[in-house]
Amino acid sequence: MIENSILNELKKEISEAEYSAYISKMKYDENASKSDLVVFVVPNIYIANWIKTKYSDQIAHLFETYRKIKPEIRIIVESQKKDVKSLKTPGGKPQIRNILNPSYTFDSFVIGESNRFAYEIAKKISQKQAEAYNPVWIYGGTGLGKTHILNAIGNNVSEKNKNVIYVTAEQFLNDFLTRIQNHTMDRFRDKYRNCDYLLIDDVQFFGGKESVQEEFFHTFNELHGKKKQIVMTSDKTPKQILGLEERLKSRFEWGMIADIQPPGLETKIAIIIQKCHLNQIEIDKEIINYLASNINDNIRQIEGIILKLNAQASIIGQNISLTMAKNAIKDTQKENLENITLENIIKTVSKELNIKPSEIKSKSRNKTTANARRIVIYLARTLTPNSMPHLAQFLNMKDHSSVSKAMKIITTEIAENINIKMMVDEMKKKIQSEQGDKTM
Repeated sequence: MIENSILNELKKEISEAEYSAYISKMKYDENASKSDLVVFVVPNIYIANWIKTKYSDQIAHLFETYRKIKPEIRIIVESQKKDVKSLKTPGGKPQIRNILNPSYTFDSFVIGESNRFAYEIAKKISQKQAEAYNPVWIYGGTGLGKTHILNAIGNNVSEKNKNVIYVTAEQFLNDFLTRIQNHTMDRFRDKYRNCDYLLIDDVQFFGGKESVQEEFFHTFNELHGKKKQIVMTSDKTPKQILGLEERLKSRFEWGMIADIQPPGLETKIAIIIQKCHLNQIEIDKEIINYLASNINDNIRQIEGIILKLNAQASIIGQNISLTMAKNAIKDTQKENLENITLENIIKTVSKELNIKPSEIKSKSRNKTTANARRIVIYLARTLTPNSMPHLAQFLNMKDHSSVSKAMKIITTEIAENINIKMMVDEMKKKIQSEQGDKTM
C-alpha cells in the first residue's frame, strides 16, 4: 500500500528514536482519506501535535511523489475521531462531509485584542447562516490562527447538521483540474454549489489562475444567491492580491473583511499556557514569560518549540528549565536561517508577484521579472550566506557585477519607497516563518 511505502521512506529520513516514538504510532484512515486529503489516527494529542508541526509537510511531499497530487495531511486523535457523516443533497444523493480538525474549536481559540474582531464575526456567522455577513474574508500573516477559525466554524455548524465544505484554494484548484480531465464537472458543481458553508483557506492562491477564478466566480454567485455562507482566508486583502479579477475582488468585498494581527505579549502567554494544557506539559511561569517575550508571533512555531522542549525534557528525565528554553529558541532561529534555500526564496517571491519561478531564472529583462530578480537577490544576500558569484550562476546572470548592480538598485528602492520596503519585509517574514514551520 502507498501509505506503508511512504512511512518506510520517512523512516530513512529521520532518527530511529523519533520514528519509534511518533511515526510508528500512526494508523492510516482509509475511509476518511481521499486523493487530496490523507488522514492518520494517533493515540494522543501530544503525538498528533508533534507530527503535525514537524512532519506533515514532509509526508505531504512524499505522497505527492507517488500520487502526483499534494494532499492535505490530517492527524486525528483516536478519542476525537468523528465518523464521516453522510448528508443528503437536494437531489437525494449522499455527500461526504470534509474532515475538519476536531481540536480547532472556538473553545480552544485564544482570544486577544489582535484577533477578537475576527473571532466575534466567526461566532456570529456560525449562529446565523448568511444573515449577518456574507461573504466573510479573514486575512493575516502565517500561523496567526486563520485556519483554526475556519475549522472552528466548520466544527460548530457541523453539529447542527449543516453541509460543510472546507478546502484550501489549492485543493479546490486540483479538484477542478481533475474534474475537467475526467469530464465530471457536473459532480464538481454539485459538490461545491450545494453546501451550506463553503470554507476556503489561502484564497491568494487563486491569483493569476484565470480558469479557476472563472469557475469560482459562478460558484460564489450561486451560493450567495441561495443565502449559503462563504468564508475565505488569505494573507492579504482582496485588493492586494495580484492577478485576481476585479469582479471577484468586488464580490469578496460585499460582506465583512476582518484582519488578525500578531498576538501581543499577554495573548502569547495565554497561547503558551493553553498549548501546555492541551499537550499535558508543565512549564514554570518564568519560562512561559521568557518564551512569550522571545518567540516570534507564529503560533505553530510557538507550539513546535513547546513540543521540542517537552521531548528534550522527557529524554533526559528532567523538568523544562530556563536554560533549555533559551537554547531551544537559539537553535530554532539558527535552524531557520541555515535551512533557507534559494529555491525557498524564489518560490515565495514568484508566488507573491504572480510570476513563474522559471521566469526569475531566465534572461528576460521584462520590468516585472527584473524587479522580482532584484528582490530575490536582496533576500538571498540578507537571509543566506550565498556569494554574489554563486547568485549570478544560480540566476543565469552575466557575472557578480550584475548581481552587485541589482543589489544596489533594490537597496535604494527599499530605502526610498515605503511600499516596496513593506512588500519585501513581508516576503522576508513569510520565508522565515514558513521555514520555521518545516524545521519543527
